[in-house]
Amino acid sequence: MGCFMYIKELKFSLWADFIERDYLDNEFKELISQGIVNGATSNPAIFKNAILNSEAYKEQLSNLDGLSPKEKYEAVAIFDIQKAADILKPLHDKGDDGYVSIEVDPYLCDDAIETIKEGRRLFETIGRNNVMIKVPATKAGYEAMKELVACGIPVNATLVFSREQAVACAKAFEMGLSKSEIKVDTVISVFVSRIDRAIDKTLSECGVDTGLTGIYNTSKIYEAIEKMKVDRCRVLFASTGVKDDSLPAHYYVKELLAYNSVNTAPIDTIKAFYKSGDKDAVLPISQDVIKEHLKKVQDVGINLNEVIQVQISDGLKAFKKAFKEILESL
Repeated sequence: MGCFMYIKELKFSLWADFIERDYLDNEFKELISQGIVNGATSNPAIFKNAILNSEAYKEQLSNLDGLSPKEKYEAVAIFDIQKAADILKPLHDKGDDGYVSIEVDPYLCDDAIETIKEGRRLFETIGRNNVMIKVPATKAGYEAMKELVACGIPVNATLVFSREQAVACAKAFEMGLSKSEIKVDTVISVFVSRIDRAIDKTLSECGVDTGLTGIYNTSKIYEAIEKMKVDRCRVLFASTGVKDDSLPAHYYVKELLAYNSVNTAPIDTIKAFYKSGDKDAVLPISQDVIKEHLKKVQDVGINLNEVIQVQISDGLKAFKKAFKEILESL
């Protein structure tokens, strides 16, 4: 198999940001056999769309009467995650990632003890060593990340928008590794396009280049984490689908190509990137270029730190809302 997308020289991985049962049996296997993707991620919003809109779940759900909505959700999600993990296992066995991520209940984001409990329980129930437990980057989350890594569980830190969050995740991973005999892989999922979506309309009206702030913010985070050199920890670029039609579909994959990194993207984005043939690293971006752009952002009255704080809280709210809607429908 020619590992075309897992760009060896860059140690760059491409993961599919999508889970749905029929897709796992069909298109997902094709993408893997073509060497295009070598991992997968899920989140409450992805599961919500799959469970509520796909026929594939009807039969299993009809056999789960008597369970609570959360137990039903977990039964369905765990089945899919196990299926994805089994499909990815041959890659994982030869050291080519092969990870799939599942997120803990987003309502636990401020409760370290319950997050640790749930993370361990999910990992043990799924019973596959190529599963990453996804934990939001909150104060309680950092504590949970440290403990889960110390227990030998791979972790995907999610909803990261700021350098402070990313550094706190990396420190948690480092401390967890120092306490554990088993060394596991970790990723820090930095959300990119949501920042641009929040401010690009204003920037455009003021004549400032759009589609750059999310990338420059991410480049700074990437550089900070690479400098820390935490064993087996990589930056993962998330929220890399394009919502602005003026940008190419694979824009946030191409512009974030970086050594020792992962990009998780929607299927259409992945296909557009594969077609483009782009393989050259873009990050890190010169600090002067970033400073110049961020000064323009500031000059038009945008406080980027405030925008980032809003994105963090909105991201948590969106995952909670999706989770609540799944449970209500079940």
